[in-house]
Amino acid sequence: MTTGKSDISGWLVRPASGPLWTGLAAVLGALAVHTVLVTSGGGMDNAIVVDAGRTWLAGGSPYDDRRFLYFPSAVVAAAPQALLPRSVLDVVVPVAAVLALVLGWACALRLHRVPLRSRLAVLGLLGLAAGFAPFGQLVRLGNWTVTAVLALPLCLLLASRGRWVAAGAVIGVAVALKPLLAPMALLFLFARRWAALAVLVLVPVVASAVAALFLPDPTGFLTRTLPFLLSGHDAFMRLYEAEPAAVLPRLGVPGAVATALALLAAAVGVGCAYRRWRGPGPAEPRLAETSAGLMLSAFLVSRPSYDHYLLVVLPPLLAGLPYAGAAARRPWFWLALVPQLPGVTWPWLESGRRRAFRDSFTLCALAATVARHCVRGTREAARPGGAAGERRTAVESA
Repeated sequence: MTTGKSDISGWLVRPASGPLWTGLAAVLGALAVHTVLVTSGGGMDNAIVVDAGRTWLAGGSPYDDRRFLYFPSAVVAAAPQALLPRSVLDVVVPVAAVLALVLGWACALRLHRVPLRSRLAVLGLLGLAAGFAPFGQLVRLGNWTVTAVLALPLCLLLASRGRWVAAGAVIGVAVALKPLLAPMALLFLFARRWAALAVLVLVPVVASAVAALFLPDPTGFLTRTLPFLLSGHDAFMRLYEAEPAAVLPRLGVPGAVATALALLAAAVGVGCAYRRWRGPGPAEPRLAETSAGLMLSAFLVSRPSYDHYLLVVLPPLLAGLPYAGAAARRPWFWLALVPQLPGVTWPWLESGRRRAFRDSFTLCALAATVARHCVRGTREAARPGGAAGERRTAVESA
């Protein structure tokens, strides 16, 4: 990457001015304060987990609620919140959610060695907060996906520094809270980091097994929640799911065909991610792009798959923008995000129950873009003097 006037990369990695930081603080502060004023219990999704914790403390089974889709370890993790009054949760949870998203972005920047004081640090987070609707939705819901948004770039940052066991522990803790990052086990498998993979698996397994011993229904997740997930939930929840297996049947495609197409697309995505991992180039882009490919492939077949799941992969991809050959420089990377612009009303898709079509487009377009980039990026990185050779000098010369 060059840092001259002919390329925006140099401009992005230079220090941001005070007004930019002020604008970012205003947007994040407004989002947190607005959430405090309009939500209760820290948001609808957080309230589900907290209510499960309260039910457990009262002697009941958290799996009596079909909407509680978490491991037993999450029940114990929710117990501290369950002891707090709702008025306190109204303030603590939105602030904690915003803080987790900010820290996740910071880890993504450091993964690519972009300075935290740079213009990209400010403008990237400002763009996500003000220009990507699921960002605000995630904060308002208080969904525990924020733990994955922080854990993934932190894991990649540790792995890029050679601390694979610590990276596995981070993913293991995140899976114990919410199993969203379970597909990341494939990255450790690709890298043949067996000790780290063992830690990743053992942390949630041991945590859930121990927590289950204290539940009145120790096997509730296996006997009640897991069959509910595999059956495709209920009709109401499917209206908001973005995976092809849920969206295509609403367009008249047979369910079996939709599922087969989704599985095929996911398999292709995993294959492309593996090719990116085995390809040439520095560790940082390979980690970010391989992980994004794996997670997007999983979102194509996971049940459920919601729009805010995309925030898990966007920060590591977006933070690589200053570098030549980055996935964020592909035109379809940005076109895929257009349906998520706040305040834009799309004809025939304005209903909340139809937004799944927009979300599915974003998911599929982004997955296809990253998969294609994983193949093209490998070829470009292999060329002498290509993006791989330029990457290390990018920030150092800025």
